[in-house]
Amino acid sequence: MSFYMHKGFCSEHKKGFTELCCIIFERLFCCFSSSAFTIQTIPTALSGFSCLLGFTFHQNTVYHPYLYASFALVHLVSPLPRLCFELPGLILWRRQSWTSSAVAAPVSFCEEGKGGDDCKSTVELFVNRLDSVESVLPYEYQMFDFCKDDKEMRPSENLGQVLFGERIESSPYKFTFKQDVKCKTVCTKNYKTGDQDDTTKLEFLKIGMQLNYQHHWIIDNMPVTWCYDVEDGQKYCNPGFPVGCLVSADGRPKDACVINAEFNVKNTFYVFNHVDIRITYHSGQSEGWKGARLVAATLEPKSIKHTDPTKPTCEETEPMKVPVDFRDAVSITYSYSITFEENNSIKWASRWDYILVSMPHTNIQWFSIMNSLVIVLFLSGMVAMIMLRTLHKDIARYNQVDQADLIKLPTSKEKSSLPYEDAQEESGWKQVHGDVFRPPRKGMLLSVFLGQGTQIFIMTFTTLFLACLGFLSPANRGALMTCAVVLWVLLGTPAGYVSARLYKTFGGEKWKTNVLLTALLCPGIVFADFFLMNLILWVEGSSAAMPFGTLVAILALWFGISVPLTFIGAYFGFKKPAIEQPVRTNQIPRQIPEQSFFTKPIPGIVMGGILPFGCIFIQLFFILNSIWSHQMYYMFGFLFLVFIILLITCSEATVLLCYFHLCAEDYHWWWRSFLTSGFTAVYLFIYAVHYFYSKLQIIGLASTILYFGYTMIMVLIFFLFTGTIGFFACFWFVNKIYSVVKVD
Repeated sequence: MSFYMHKGFCSEHKKGFTELCCIIFERLFCCFSSSAFTIQTIPTALSGFSCLLGFTFHQNTVYHPYLYASFALVHLVSPLPRLCFELPGLILWRRQSWTSSAVAAPVSFCEEGKGGDDCKSTVELFVNRLDSVESVLPYEYQMFDFCKDDKEMRPSENLGQVLFGERIESSPYKFTFKQDVKCKTVCTKNYKTGDQDDTTKLEFLKIGMQLNYQHHWIIDNMPVTWCYDVEDGQKYCNPGFPVGCLVSADGRPKDACVINAEFNVKNTFYVFNHVDIRITYHSGQSEGWKGARLVAATLEPKSIKHTDPTKPTCEETEPMKVPVDFRDAVSITYSYSITFEENNSIKWASRWDYILVSMPHTNIQWFSIMNSLVIVLFLSGMVAMIMLRTLHKDIARYNQVDQADLIKLPTSKEKSSLPYEDAQEESGWKQVHGDVFRPPRKGMLLSVFLGQGTQIFIMTFTTLFLACLGFLSPANRGALMTCAVVLWVLLGTPAGYVSARLYKTFGGEKWKTNVLLTALLCPGIVFADFFLMNLILWVEGSSAAMPFGTLVAILALWFGISVPLTFIGAYFGFKKPAIEQPVRTNQIPRQIPEQSFFTKPIPGIVMGGILPFGCIFIQLFFILNSIWSHQMYYMFGFLFLVFIILLITCSEATVLLCYFHLCAEDYHWWWRSFLTSGFTAVYLFIYAVHYFYSKLQIIGLASTILYFGYTMIMVLIFFLFTGTIGFFACFWFVNKIYSVVKVD
């Protein structure tokens, strides 16, 4: 059977839902060979399936043999020369169907005078906000005294870009396609010692260099990267480059100052005022399409003191120095050189590969990660097996005793009383059948948490699934956050429905309070935290400070769409009858016997979050890196797999501890099931504190407050998410065991 047949199938169906199915189908086989499926093509097939997961595999890597049985088999049998970072949007473009707004189509460039309306000759460079690993405060390009565009243009930004503080604008760096330029002056900035305005601008520039703020330039929706060799011989491509660097008073070079031995003057800043830009393009001359497409843009920053700004040569060897003490006038001339080169071996669809492959910490020890995942799956399987076998014996014993009592068999003391006594001694979960479904204390709050947790769970699953398919890739700036926010707004109905249905099951009657709390409590806490963080950003003048209009838009989405949808969901939830329980609840509560240390609530809750956190802490490192160290995160396939494992582990850990507590005749499982898996969020917070002190170099009170303020939002969301998983797993488990056992 040949796998190329799917191409013919998809080519015949170009519209609507069928087209989307074709995209997903082609995504599954995006790297499959067009040859027939044989033993020789298995490695290629496995490589194709790895495209869906978004893994990066490398040649000549040795792994443990037992991983051959898992999805890590791809590592052993299929060297993958590239990332398969091909988006479904690109597949859409190739067919020229569906919608052009799904992803930006490739732009063709032609030499000046040889193009038309569909072929540009001017290559525009856009600048984004500047950020630093030593500060949480990003600043837009205009805040620094750099060269400005005469006709400033700001492309429209989506909600996700605004939330992340991106501020893209045009720059004075404009190039003509295939015209190399050597050492061209952009502008000259002069700073006089007696001018207060000049002093302020220069001091702000010095702060940017001291905190290692990074430029982020964009050409053709692609980051302009600074590629250099690192210690292990690998090439690292940074999507940003520094404003400058500092040699401290003791002569120690900091940050980028280590790249040049001439940066050796104590207590001096060195400004990177010159860039050598290299643009690589793929020509369409031999492939039947017009012009060329840009496939790479790299630069090398340099510090050059131009002796004659009007006629720069860039051959000067003396770097551009700015003393820490501003005593003499300073003149900084910004310049650039640009070179175009043709490379037809790089396809436009895979032009991000060289960036993603070289990202720091992405060439991770896959053996260690796969080991962790396999161990977690193995332990989860063991827990499930033990649970099922033990529970099966309990149910068999109880039903055996009930059946013997029902038919009144003439049993002796050895035959009849022993099984019943054994059942009582070995397990006591049946003895609390009259109290196990007794409504919990603070049932209103629990139902509200579960409604919000359901909303977050569906939002997370949908977002990760779309990202796994490639729709929310780094090429679509801000798409991930925009998708998450829009989904959360539109998922108010399931939140209201779940909260109302459970609250009615708990016997609650204050339905108006319930629906208002579901719509306002947790979102209100998040918004209040976010608003305080936004005030700090506004006071500090950061570009991450959300404009007033955007805040109003978010409030409009919340109160205009999410809240009404929550009311609609709650309406249908209260219209439904309460969830029917398999056993009746006694009027008088049963007394809970003395509990051992391990069956007390707090030890069980603390232990319950350990295993789920063990599933995510490696991925958590990369997620925190992408947020606070400004690195691209693209391993969504792997993250989706971790999401599934987290779902299973939270469920099994909560069910296991719930069973132990029921056997100890402690029937207060409602809140405990939620808190057991929800306690994983506490471990997440502890890890975030460890990450702050061990990995980050953040300086300043404002940045510290911002870090922990945003971390608390993440912890709250994760608490609701994991707590909801544990609760519904335990709810299903308790209903199941009490429905299959015979109770008088």
